[in-house]
Amino acid sequence: MLDSGPLGEITHPRAERRRPIREWLFGLLEAGAYPRLPEIVDYEHRRKLLHLESAGGVDRLDEFKRVFGYEPLTTGIMLRAARLWADARKRGMPTAPERSLDVDVILAAQALELAEEDERVIVATTNPRHLSRFVDARDWQEIEP
Repeated sequence: MLDSGPLGEITHPRAERRRPIREWLFGLLEAGAYPRLPEIVDYEHRRKLLHLESAGGVDRLDEFKRVFGYEPLTTGIMLRAARLWADARKRGMPTAPERSLDVDVILAAQALELAEEDERVIVATTNPRHLSRFVDARDWQEIEP
């Protein structure tokens, strides 16, 4: 599953900046892995692009979604995310300010749901610190195809 950092690199407007991550992405495909775009990450990235009025960025995001697929949110995922959020707070280890929409716990809940479907799930990110409390999250450059 992709977090917003790698997704931003993949959909960046400058082609030369996208080359390393695109090579990594296609290496995953050749190795039989299936990168997925979680709905919460689409939301996080899309809202930024819309705010910046980046029609090209939205087009690249939509193209990515068409090519690689999309993992929608479900009620079960959101219920699990609420439990993760509460448990992290009880342990004194919040992943975001109390009033924010905590994308990390929602993404972690989605990864946990997929893992329960007998799939190996790794969250490719640029900052695994918060996510790795809940799931296997690694810097995308450390994930071998």
